[in-house]
Amino acid sequence: MVTVKHNLARVIHMILWGSVCVLGAATPAVWAAESSVDIGTVQATAEGAGMTGGAGQAQSAAYQAPSKTPLNVSQPTSVISQHYIAHNVVPTSNYDEVIKHTPSVTSIAPNGPGMMENMGLSIRGFQDGQYNITFDGIPWSDSNDFTHHTTSYLMAHDIGQVSVDRGPGTAATVGDATFGGTISIQTRNPSSASSFSPYTMFGSFGTQLYGMEYNTGTQNQYNGTKALLDYEHEHSDGYLTHAGLNRDNIFLKVQRPIGTNTLVTFAAMYNSLHQNVPLGATKAQIAKYGANYGLSSDPTRQNFYGYNYDDIKTDFEYIDLQSYLGNSWSVDNKLYTNAYYHWGFNGADPNGETANGTAWGTSNVPGQKMTMQYRSFGDFARFAKDLSIGTLNTGLWLDRQTNTRWQYEVDWTLGGALNPTTSSSALSTATDRLMNDSLTSIQPYVELAWKVSPKMTITPGVKYAYFRRTLDAQVNQKTGAPLSYAKSWGEALPSIDLHYRIQPGWVAYAQAAKGFLAPNLNTFYASDPSASDVKPEETMNYQAGSTWKSDRLSLSGDLYYIDFNNLVQHRTVGANTVFYNDGGVIYKGMELEGTYYVGDGYSLYANGSWNSAKTKGTNQWVANAPDHTAAAGLIYNRKGWYGSVMDKFVGHRYGDDGQTQPLGAYSITDMSLGYTLKHGAPSWVQKAKVNFQVNNVFNKKDIYALAGYTGGANTPLYWTIPERSYYISLSANF
Repeated sequence: MVTVKHNLARVIHMILWGSVCVLGAATPAVWAAESSVDIGTVQATAEGAGMTGGAGQAQSAAYQAPSKTPLNVSQPTSVISQHYIAHNVVPTSNYDEVIKHTPSVTSIAPNGPGMMENMGLSIRGFQDGQYNITFDGIPWSDSNDFTHHTTSYLMAHDIGQVSVDRGPGTAATVGDATFGGTISIQTRNPSSASSFSPYTMFGSFGTQLYGMEYNTGTQNQYNGTKALLDYEHEHSDGYLTHAGLNRDNIFLKVQRPIGTNTLVTFAAMYNSLHQNVPLGATKAQIAKYGANYGLSSDPTRQNFYGYNYDDIKTDFEYIDLQSYLGNSWSVDNKLYTNAYYHWGFNGADPNGETANGTAWGTSNVPGQKMTMQYRSFGDFARFAKDLSIGTLNTGLWLDRQTNTRWQYEVDWTLGGALNPTTSSSALSTATDRLMNDSLTSIQPYVELAWKVSPKMTITPGVKYAYFRRTLDAQVNQKTGAPLSYAKSWGEALPSIDLHYRIQPGWVAYAQAAKGFLAPNLNTFYASDPSASDVKPEETMNYQAGSTWKSDRLSLSGDLYYIDFNNLVQHRTVGANTVFYNDGGVIYKGMELEGTYYVGDGYSLYANGSWNSAKTKGTNQWVANAPDHTAAAGLIYNRKGWYGSVMDKFVGHRYGDDGQTQPLGAYSITDMSLGYTLKHGAPSWVQKAKVNFQVNNVFNKKDIYALAGYTGGANTPLYWTIPERSYYISLSANF
């Protein structure tokens, strides 16, 4: 076995050092640091500066906390550590499962953990497309509506830390949709010690995961370079009927120091996904076929699983230069690209309210084929200078995304042949859309962390957000007519925050900041978009809070008030759809979060939020905004053993605007139990680990979300809570 290990190590060395040589030739050098810290952003962990009871003290509240607020924050923030992720998150999961127990967050994976894209992740009632997500500080999203795809990028095994920032952040917080908050995902860094780590998982719904990770360790012959390479394959039949998934994911990260002041990091990820995709079920279908009704096995029906599937391939790469330049200047520059290639296939009405029939036959099965393929190129440069009065931070984010989208009506009975309006008409009538669009984002910023006193820091700043959309459509979505159009928006976004250290381990903070969201591409889906005078949606955010850290107690709380203006709406005027701004929403609430270390390895965790998200004037609840959330848990971590029981409660909410589709409160309990063998037998096996997890312990299968409406009679579709499921994970470290 030792020989096999060494031979495999040589092969992987060849792959990794190819990347290292390119890296070394392309850029100067890098910090000889264990972890990479982004200038101008909050990067806090249990080991972070100012936190007592850090990673070195496993028997502490800060180490065992499922999430906690760092002492250096300027807005309400919950940080989830890699330690918690490794012991509590099912390995097939994505970032949505990682953050589900944090305050004001609602999240359920409808097909099981990581087994389908999460459509309902929200923060304080802000929905996907209204908040920002970053990988290692780099924003990413679909340019058309700023939404994200949970199953298409990083998997849980490669996530080192996630922070949920419930606010627009400071001027240095960049992205297309920062006004609803930011989910910051940090990838794992290579370790200093060489290791080969195979791992696997088996569980409910026919779920299997196989993976292997290789760390080179610190290579002194290559100037202290370290690299991590991870591959994993996932298969699952899914909780929902005929909603299976196959996924392959590769992650590479290389860190190369040059000298003592510079660090270059290269990271790359590739993801390939095939999945059968249901669209939800009606109450009648749930009553007849069960709570897990998804797709059918009947090829004469539009919901046949062979007609309803996605093939998605994505990649994400960056090269990062961090350096101390002298004269108290530091730089952090990330040059990056990411891509999303989606081929989608579906029946015309998978829920059975539209009769079969195409131009080629009255009983033939109609459907659609679509694609959305985009790539972003960007650069994020940040500079910091230490001054006598504090720290000056300035920088610039540039991003350009180009997107190709088309959709055709097809006949599945004929193997996907184009389905025109009539059999005698031109095939072009089968085209629903044929479009090319682009989004250019430019955001320069400057802020000064003014150290008023040894205890107080005030940080004023301003960011300018500029967006430019272009659309060149042979067949525009909705109208079906050609269109060539472009429009730009820009605005200055000021912010100011105050941070006060009351005493070591106890701080208070306050923030006021303006948020901004450019109009979606759908404002161009009109015969004459220039007839619409649409301003960007805006928020003014006011927040204040406090956090306390000690070995025994990690405690934080905050109050927030958000004034959301320029809500984009639309109406039909003749043959044209006109978009306009009308009204807004008031978001307000209170959030609490804490972990208490009882002793002997035991900790208690709890959080709670009271939330309100109501439209101005009508005072109606915003869709999918709960009136309160809560979580509670018991954790044991000692002598290699780890155990936890965590419960998440989500209060009453509505599935649609106008307070239609009321949804009842629910709670879900998860359990985890694991053991890590610190010193293996034989001796070359280190940290062998077994982990057993149960999701939804009490087997609740209630409706929890509105999935949309049918294409026929506009009947509501729903998601139900996936039934109780079991998972066992095994790993070793050679």
